[in-house]
Order: sequence, then structure tokens, then C-alpha cells
Amino acid sequence: MQTVLGSGGQIAEELTRELYRNFTHDIRPVSRNPRKVHETDQLVPADLTDAEATASAVEGSDIVYFTAGLPMDSRLWERQFPIMMANTIAACQKHGARLVFFDNTYMYPRTSTPQTEASPFAPVGRKATVRARIATTLLEQMEAGTVDAVICRAPEFYGPGKTQSLTNSAFFDRIKQGKRPMVLLSAHTNRTLIWTPDAGRATARIGNTADAYGQTWHLPCDPDRLTYQDMIDVASQVTGKKISYTTLSRPAFRLGGLVNPSIREAAELLPRYRQDNIFDSSKFTTRFPDFPVTSYRTGIAHLLNGQA
Repeated sequence: MQTVLGSGGQIAEELTRELYRNFTHDIRPVSRNPRKVHETDQLVPADLTDAEATASAVEGSDIVYFTAGLPMDSRLWERQFPIMMANTIAACQKHGARLVFFDNTYMYPRTSTPQTEASPFAPVGRKATVRARIATTLLEQMEAGTVDAVICRAPEFYGPGKTQSLTNSAFFDRIKQGKRPMVLLSAHTNRTLIWTPDAGRATARIGNTADAYGQTWHLPCDPDRLTYQDMIDVASQVTGKKISYTTLSRPAFRLGGLVNPSIREAAELLPRYRQDNIFDSSKFTTRFPDFPVTSYRTGIAHLLNGQA
């Protein structure tokens, strides 16, 4: 049995599809209100802030994937994420399950230095601090040998379905809607984005590779990074239309945050768009050379042509 905790998001759905395609049909999606991706999925409603409910959801699992997300609300993150991680670790320890943690890069330094699995944590902001805390909690348990676990880390998402990110909502979604896309701070810094179906497939691969455990892995991204200007050029080619964009400055973002709480919460991430974002996933591609990585040009064409 392979169990997906936090099964409502796009990553969890992509992961569930890949598990079903290539690894097992014994899949248990777990969330407050889980929904089936496949007819054979074994749904378990559970609140991951409840230790007993989390342990019950994990019972009988061989592998557990922690993919839970929360709305962009710093207070909610501070209150719930550490409890959810502690409950998940305890449940896996109790039932002898392996744990796969799907993580992000919020805790990394806000610099143009390439990010590797060895990059130090230097969190700035409340949400980054929470992510550093829960990742460190798991790393300490891994080092102590109390849980057999692995960390799968991904940069900013782009992709189909319910994929949520600043680039998806402010850029690609607006192009699809016939609106002028918003570029955050600069159109000329290199961005590293991960195609969400790739993230799900790669997480499934790592979770089902015994010698991958006990480590952190950067999930695979197209190494030929694009700037927002490059993405505009590709989008123009794909749609056959000349696309213009608006650069959203920090003061404009701050002004929007005065009236929109979601924008205010996202402001913590804005400095990351000021310089190149170089997320190095060469460790993964060296270990899994047969894994097909979606190019940015292919991903953008899928998004804008409605093929994904």
C-alpha cells in the first residue's frame, strides 16, 4: 500500500497517476475530503493535525508521501505545518512505513548562487522559516535513524490543472485568458520552473527506489532555463500572436497587498524574482538518465494550446 497524505493538490494527483501507471494499484489518498483519481483508490478522510487520525491513515502502508499544502497564510503555516510533519513522522515510525517528503525551496538563500542539495538553509520570512523548520525536523530524524525517509525538493511550479504558483497565475493563466501577462520584477532573469507532471512522476520514482532514501533530491527541470522575455517569445510563437507584458514592480506589488491578503502573503516570495534562479537537478538526472524531462517549450505549448 502506498499512501498519499494531502491528496487534493496537483502534485498529489500527478503522483497518484504515476503510482497507478507504473508501481501499484494499492493507493490510499488521504485528506480532509479525498477524491478518487482511479476507481481502485482507497479513500481515507483525515485531518493531519490529528495525531491519532494520521496514524490510522498510515497504518498498513509501505510508503507514505507527504504532499500536503496549505493556503498562503503565514499564521496557518506556523500553526499547522509543524504539527502535520510531527504527526506524519510519528505515524511512519509506529507502522514501519517509509516516508517521502515533497518539499519546496523557500528556505534557500535569495541569491543567484546555484541551488544544490547541499545548499544551506537561510530562511527569510515567516513561510520560509516554517519550511526550514519542518525540513530540519525530518532531517534530524533521518540522521538519527528513527525513520526511513527521503526529501524530494522542487522549485516553482508551472503546469496544467490545479497547478498553483505566481508564474502560473500571473503569467500563463493570463495569456490563456487573452489578458496581458504580469512579469514579476524583471523579464530578464533566468527562472527555473518544474512541470508539475514531471514533479509527480519523479517523486514516484524516488519513492520506489530503495537506495534513494536517506537523502535529499532536487526534482528534474529543463536545464535550458528561460527568462520571462524568452517565455513571452515562445508564447507568441505558440499562439501566433504578438504578446505584450506588464512588469510588476515591488511598490506595485506592495500596493496590491494593501487590498488583497493573498498578494500580501505572496510578497515574501517577490525578492526571489530579482535575480537568476538556478535550481540544479543534475544529481537526479545522473542517477535516473532514462527519466524524460519536459522542456519549457513543450510545457508552454501544452499549456497554451490546451493540450494539458
